[in-house]
Parts: sequence; C-alpha cells; structure tokens
Amino acid sequence: MNRNVKYSIVVPLYNEAANVTALYVRLTQVMEGLDEPYEIVFVDDGSADNTQETLYEIYESDSRVRIVTLRRNFGQTAALKAGFDVARGDIIISMDGDLQHDPEEIPGFVAKIDEGYDIVSGWRAQRRDRWLTRRLPSRIANWMMAKLSGVSLHDFGTTFKAYRRETIQNVQLYGELHRFIPALAAWSGARITEVPINNPPRQNGKSNYGLSRTLHVFLDLLSTKFLLDYSTRPLHFFGPLGLMATGAGTFIGFSLAFQKLVLHHEIMLQHGPLLFAAALLILVGIQIFCLGLVAEILSRTYYESQGKPIYVVRTMRSHDTQFTVAVHDNVSRMDQAIPAARVVNDLERFPGSDMRATG
Repeated sequence: MNRNVKYSIVVPLYNEAANVTALYVRLTQVMEGLDEPYEIVFVDDGSADNTQETLYEIYESDSRVRIVTLRRNFGQTAALKAGFDVARGDIIISMDGDLQHDPEEIPGFVAKIDEGYDIVSGWRAQRRDRWLTRRLPSRIANWMMAKLSGVSLHDFGTTFKAYRRETIQNVQLYGELHRFIPALAAWSGARITEVPINNPPRQNGKSNYGLSRTLHVFLDLLSTKFLLDYSTRPLHFFGPLGLMATGAGTFIGFSLAFQKLVLHHEIMLQHGPLLFAAALLILVGIQIFCLGLVAEILSRTYYESQGKPIYVVRTMRSHDTQFTVAVHDNVSRMDQAIPAARVVNDLERFPGSDMRATG
C-alpha cells in the first residue's frame, strides 16, 4: 500500500461523460495547488454512455488517476464504498461528478481536517434545486436525521465530504446509507463539522434523484437509528414493547375475568371483541419479547464470532512493551475493528491521549 498519498478524491459517476473531463481539469488545478501527493479515484457505476471511454483517455495521460468500473449500476452508496476501499490517501474526499460540487472548495475541507476534525461535511446553504421535489423533502429529511442521530448537521444528503482514512474505511455501507456516514461514524466518537458550499446548477446531463427517494431515506433513517442505539442491546427496544402489550392484554383479561366471575356478566355478548383483543395483545407481546431475545442472541453471535468490540479506542499509551504488543495482536485478530486506535509506547509521544496504562 502506497502511504505517500496524502489526498484521495473519490468521484462516483453514472452517465457523466459530458462532465468528467471538465471535472478532472478543475480537480488537478486545485490539488496541485495544495502541493501534496494525491490521487483521483473515479468509480464508473455502470454508465451506459461514453463515461468509461472518457475515463480511459484521462487515465492514459495521468498516473495519478485510478478507475474502478462496476459491472452494473449498483447505486451511489456501493460506488462510494468501492472508491473508499481502494483509496490510499490519509484524507479521503468524496464528491459528485456532475459539477454541482466545486473542486475549488476542497482546500476549505482540508483546512477543517487540519484543525482536528475526523469528518467535514458540505452544507448547501443556498440550494438551487426545485423547491417542492428537492428542497422541501431534503429539509424535512435533514431535520429528522439530525434529531434522531444526534449529529447537528444541516445537510446529510450531500456527497461532498472529507474524511480521515481510519474513520471512513471502517464504516460499513449498505443500501443507501452513504447519507448517514456522519451518524454512523459519530457512534465511534468521530469529530464532525460542516462547511458551507456552493450549489451550482447542473450544466450537462440530467439528475438521477427525485421525490421517490424520500421514502427510501425515511426507511434508511429508521434502520440507522435502530443500529446506532440498539445494535448491542436489541432487547432494550423489543422488551418494553412486548411487556407493554402483554401487560395491557393481561390487565384487560383480569378485568373481564372479574366481570365474569364476580359480577356474572355475559362477557362474550357484552365484551366479545375486547376479549379477543386481550388474547391478541398477550400473544403479540410474547412474540415481540421473544423476538428481542432472538435479536440478543444474534447480536452476541455477530460481535463475538467476528471479534468486533462494542467500543472504539482513539489512542493508547503504555510503558509496558508487552501491553503494546498485546493490543497490536488484538487489532490484528479483529481485522482492524478499532478504526481510530493508535498504539504507542513511551518512545512515541503525541497529545490527545484518552487512555494510559503503565507497567
């Protein structure tokens, strides 16, 4: 792995043949101004136009360009993940390939990363999209994501973000979860901020986004909220629901039994539907509670079988060499499951340590 690369620019593309050359020219002008080694990773997400041929022409003229071509259109999340997996830079910057993200704003992201942040997200403060089909649904979705995830960002949906390598390459992405990368990374203690960016209108091609994606975003939001809060303790989610349903059914059942046995009411004639509701609530409550128990077993199996920790360590220090070696061995066995861990001995000093151990 080439660790000399400082910056990796990851650009997913789908039918952007008309934009990719201009984007490449602007990117190279900006990145050369930073005076650090860089690479540009273009991910062709199964384009049906001449995007691939245009990329090959660029590739032949510039050794800093890398191309990943997917077999079909897998979607933006998969394309971004493919780019993240092959990126070699210490800082990884993702952006769209439709020229609605200005490459000239990359230095602003880099400056924020240099301040110590792990993720810098773009904020389209002045959007120029259609109000009803793009801006209104986006505003509602961003508000919901901020409230449910606890991450105070104005714009989760933009692809224009900068990440530290160790932060992004250990975030697993599925479906359309690229919007929720800040929320997923925040669980492991990532420091996140945002910077205002321009939102120029698309000049060529047509947008691949529409109102139909709003429902998908909402469903992904629910799944992300569940994973963030209950992935290691699912019974805390299912348990109260099951107990409430079972408790309500039991209360109704005892009430009907009292009326039948003490007051001698005709329950089936007077409260037949309520009796069936009580039985249904008890059965449903037991099933939900059992679902929580099964989820607990699956959660333990998932974490223990893969050696995944339920915590993330930022830094470690130790005067004991054996302690340092043991931590290295654990990280190796867990396939680098502690993404932000930096293990040092007393010969390596740096500020910001959150944990110390002395032998």
